[in-house]
Amino acid sequence: MDSIKMKNELQNRLAHPERKFEYDRKKDQLRIEHKQTGKGITISLPGIIAKWQEQKEKAIDEIVYYVEEGLQAMEADPEISGKEKNIFPVIRSTSFPVETNEGNAFIYDDHTAETRIYYALDLGNTYRLIDQALIEKEQWDEKRIKEMALFNVRSLSTELKTDQVAGNTFYFLNKNDGYDASRILNDSFLKEMQQKIKGTMAIAVPHQDVLIIADIGNDTGYDILAQMTMSFFAAGRVPITALSFLYEDGELEPIFILGKNKKRDRNE
Repeated sequence: MDSIKMKNELQNRLAHPERKFEYDRKKDQLRIEHKQTGKGITISLPGIIAKWQEQKEKAIDEIVYYVEEGLQAMEADPEISGKEKNIFPVIRSTSFPVETNEGNAFIYDDHTAETRIYYALDLGNTYRLIDQALIEKEQWDEKRIKEMALFNVRSLSTELKTDQVAGNTFYFLNKNDGYDASRILNDSFLKEMQQKIKGTMAIAVPHQDVLIIADIGNDTGYDILAQMTMSFFAAGRVPITALSFLYEDGELEPIFILGKNKKRDRNE
């Protein structure tokens, strides 16, 4: 399926009297926007086409669901007060926008050289990123928002699946609740995992719906982790970073896998 066919398919599936569509041929992006408010979502077609080649209709069903939920969340007029337990941190790439399309600055913190922490109000099937306009409307304190989010992420399940490959152990957290990658901010969880690690501890958050923790026992483990992370990154609905991180003494350091049995960290 080419971009034009995918564009037409999505427009048919997402058609609504109050929506308009704009196709940017140069960037190969389709924007779905509410006519009255101007709020909308821009999606990149090549990534969807790549997923369609593997998953067929499932890939289209997924992006339609994502867009529908996202548009509904934008049209809602959320309130934070009384919903403190529904505030969570979300991890995004540093290339992610720092403000809404309307120019309202998102609440965020720097995390690593590859990632940022944004803050979200959970709305059930989706969530809305918290921006300055929202906290000013409700007269909330930015610091309080962040403290609540980091407190709440510690209440989320940390149940893991395990896989062993060539003398290396890989742990996967994949609850599909929108906050899998956010568990990287649960310090006590990471410290508990560090106690179990026999080799070198590495962490990856290739997209928002997975957290990978690796117990690297030999050099081959770095290559396996790099391939695994890149595969997840390419398949993710909300990609974050294809790089992995070394974890030591509570610090995350990006590592670059240069080739078989070779690695270096940011400081070399």
